[in-house]
Amino acid sequence: MTIHFAAIGITHDHINGMTQMLLDEGAVLSSFHAEEDDLAADYMKRFPQARRVGDRRAILEDGSIALVLTSAVPADRAAISIAAMRAGKDVLSDKPGMISLSQLDEVRRAQRETGRIFSVLYSEHFERKSVVRAGELVAAGAIGRVINVVGLGPHRLRPQSRKPYFFDRARYGGILTDIGSHQLEQFLFFTGATEVEVVSATVANRAHPQWPGLQDFGELSLRAPGATGFVRVDWFTPDGLATWGDGRLFVLGTEGYIELRKYVDIAGRPGDEHLFLVDGKGTRHIDCADVVRPFGRQLIADVLNRTETAMPQWRCYKAMELAITAQTLAERGTEWQQ
Repeated sequence: MTIHFAAIGITHDHINGMTQMLLDEGAVLSSFHAEEDDLAADYMKRFPQARRVGDRRAILEDGSIALVLTSAVPADRAAISIAAMRAGKDVLSDKPGMISLSQLDEVRRAQRETGRIFSVLYSEHFERKSVVRAGELVAAGAIGRVINVVGLGPHRLRPQSRKPYFFDRARYGGILTDIGSHQLEQFLFFTGATEVEVVSATVANRAHPQWPGLQDFGELSLRAPGATGFVRVDWFTPDGLATWGDGRLFVLGTEGYIELRKYVDIAGRPGDEHLFLVDGKGTRHIDCADVVRPFGRQLIADVLNRTETAMPQWRCYKAMELAITAQTLAERGTEWQQ
């Protein structure tokens, strides 16, 4: 048994990975709505089974569609998600799922009142085999109790490839709300913390004055009962690196630690998905090539069975709440203050 799904808003190319993930698990892509003709042409080339519709209502009113995907401009994702839930659809949004606490409250209200599923694909967790494997190791007690998580999310800017919204703070939500939400969800995942405080946060435009709305650097620190965390995100990946960013994650436990080099092991082993485990027995590099990423399969099962196996609803919300809270703290007294 499977589901039919559709997409409303495909502005960010994460929609391609989201779509393929569901197709790989047997879901059926029915249709999509897009404002941008060039992106629509590319999407139809990748997924020729998808029918483009001129009005999103054609998707919302289609009773055969169970799940709606969106990677629209970040400022628009909450409204699309709410409309989909009000129409009886479950939702999978690209991150960030929303860019303000008021939007978060509205999404929560719609989800609570409709009983639908609202999920955000934090791809640096759910699409990375090394993170899935690290989660299995931590759950098995490989490093003891987790006491600290450090997430680094550098990105390559590639300004010529970016849409105008990318440089507009009011449209993309700020660097911590946007790419920082990845690392915050992973902090929650590895620590299991439900009560978390943003201790400090900073955002800046360090080197791109030609785009005053761009934040090219951000960092934050976290505190929870029994654990702390740190996040750094930026748009400073040099062109000399073979991939778009050297994403790294450090998980410190009471009996060992794990380091992930998600996309590249610089001057080291070829390929991606590198996991290093250090414990009382020694140091190991663990191959993650055969790890199965369960998110797509679990989400389809959740849609069918009304369960929460892919990601607990509270963690989906909490990651965005922390990201937006950190963004607000970082912008206090700056030109970006909303």
